[in-house]
Amino acid sequence: MPHTSPFGRTLCAMVTPFTPDGSLDLDGAQRLADHLVGGRGGCDGLVLSGTTGESPTTSDAEKSALIRAVAEAVGDRARITAGVGTADTRHTVELARAAEKAGAHGVLVVTPYYSKPPQEDIAEHFRTVADATGIPVMLYDIPGRTGTRIEPETMLRLAEHPRVAGVKDCSNDLLGSSKMIAETGLAYYSGSEEMNLPLRAVGAVGYVSTVANAAGPVLAAALDAHDRGANAEATLHHQRVLPLVELMMAAGLPGTVTAKALLGALGLPGGPVRAPLRAASPDRTTALVKAYENTIAGQA
Repeated sequence: MPHTSPFGRTLCAMVTPFTPDGSLDLDGAQRLADHLVGGRGGCDGLVLSGTTGESPTTSDAEKSALIRAVAEAVGDRARITAGVGTADTRHTVELARAAEKAGAHGVLVVTPYYSKPPQEDIAEHFRTVADATGIPVMLYDIPGRTGTRIEPETMLRLAEHPRVAGVKDCSNDLLGSSKMIAETGLAYYSGSEEMNLPLRAVGAVGYVSTVANAAGPVLAAALDAHDRGANAEATLHHQRVLPLVELMMAAGLPGTVTAKALLGALGLPGGPVRAPLRAASPDRTTALVKAYENTIAGQA
């Protein structure tokens, strides 16, 4: 059976809404969070200030304000995990402490990027952050962005820390992830929507999804069906959402851009992206809406 987790099960990597002039839109963030964790949103957890949340372009003060606003909006209906990862251990510790103070239930910590530290240095980075707060830590393994994998032996050592509780897995290594799920008590989350069902089948807890900003119920339905033993139904839900996943996540634009374009077209808070990102074209937005409508129609 999958491990239980302090982070939730069906997590949305939530966009950070901005006003038309690019300022932080806290009212929009509260409305979007309420929608995502409501009866039709499909999410029992929110990840704030991750890649999708445009964390490289938001200030430390904005990150804390976002946590406080979303925590107020969702109350006890969802778990809040705050992205605090940077390439600087001291800065990451500061963000983790600020996130805890602002009301986050956990923190998401990415492997330090660009400097490409060796494995023992990576392990020490994560341990230092975990030692600095009293809330659970989710490791973020995404070598395609950071340039460095959290190697299995490193993961095994980190799993011994009492506050290292989970992993957002974007390694695209089903064999390695399966082994870590089997050998550790870490709660694994798919960080790539096409891996949601495969990883769940080998013991992952759930997912952290950008696509869940718009199509959370369909993603959740696949896990729900799997857990009932309705494998054919789970596969159907999984396959139904793949065209939207491909258009949002694997068609040349960052997920932040496609998610905000789709949210805007659906009348939900999102607003513009911050530079260097640029808005999706009208043609891409039209295609996203069509894929979304086909996905939701199939769900109904």
